[in-house]
Amino acid sequence: GIRILGPQLEELEKIGLQIESLLQPLKGTRSAYAERVTGGYYLDIDVDRVAASRYGLTVGDVQDVIESAIGGKNIDWTVEGRERYPINVRYPRDLRQDVEALKRVLVTTPRGEHIPLAQLSTISTSMGPPSVRDENGSLASIVFVDIAGQDLGTYVQKAKALVQQQVKLPPGYSLQWAGQYTYMERAQKRLLIVVPLTLFLIFLLLYLNFYSIPRCLLVLLTIPFSVVGAIGYLYFLNYNLSIAVWIGMIALAGVAAETGVIMIIFLDEACARRQRENRLQSMNDLREAVLEGAVLRVRPKIMTASAIMLGLLPIMWSTGTGADVMKRIAAPMIGGMVTATVLTLLVIPSLYFIWRRRQLNLKG
Repeated sequence: GIRILGPQLEELEKIGLQIESLLQPLKGTRSAYAERVTGGYYLDIDVDRVAASRYGLTVGDVQDVIESAIGGKNIDWTVEGRERYPINVRYPRDLRQDVEALKRVLVTTPRGEHIPLAQLSTISTSMGPPSVRDENGSLASIVFVDIAGQDLGTYVQKAKALVQQQVKLPPGYSLQWAGQYTYMERAQKRLLIVVPLTLFLIFLLLYLNFYSIPRCLLVLLTIPFSVVGAIGYLYFLNYNLSIAVWIGMIALAGVAAETGVIMIIFLDEACARRQRENRLQSMNDLREAVLEGAVLRVRPKIMTASAIMLGLLPIMWSTGTGADVMKRIAAPMIGGMVTATVLTLLVIPSLYFIWRRRQLNLKG
């Protein structure tokens, strides 16, 4: 929603209605509704001090009668075991809702006389706001917005630009974008730290395992390739980017890097074995070594990817509580494992061959 802050309720309603009319035709808006400052009925009781003093009453005496008649007054407590409940006395609902009946409420004077409330006060009804919001010392009004068919971030960017262009705020008034958007902004700020930190930790662990920057970079190539498949599958499912999707992306990065590590290990072992046997003297020897190491990883890699995707497919079919969130976590992993598998089996061996050929300075 959009929170409007300012000193006057009427101006807040005017600004809210203007924003409501702007957002209703905006693409992605399911509904937009601005709070109204009218619609609440109020019963005003203005005590006549002169009339009350004529009968020896004070304003407080009259207000006590009004309180006990309309709002209710606690006269005692009842004890039910270990629990205590107040005993509240007030008029029945039918009498409390009847203005004429309230005018006939009797107020007892110090001399024992009973005076109708209508002779001691002026009773009238008026229209006003159903509720009065207060935010940081200012009056507030909210425009409630429900969106559909578009991600929250893109919608808010378009809505912000439209409101800034069309709505001129008087001095002393301000707008605040609230609701799910504030939580999304907070999560995005955290992701700006978490995602780079995750990539750095993956690179650090890879380096501690290989002690080779080229090998680390080859493994890290699996991450952008897996993201391509994840984005494609999200587009196919018509899912927008969200916090749940980013969580799935982070999990996908770890799984993709893990499969890349195993491929590099198998390729290194195949090349090292041929080197010990003195059978790594030409590009053909290197090509055979790379093919040998890559072929050994075909079945395990396909089994790993299949196990992950088949294990996550039931989540995509679920319809229970929390299914929408879990689907958006699982979808990037399912789509990403497809392209990560292709990369691990085809692209990484090819790039490994090019790198080792230059490293060993081999010729055909």
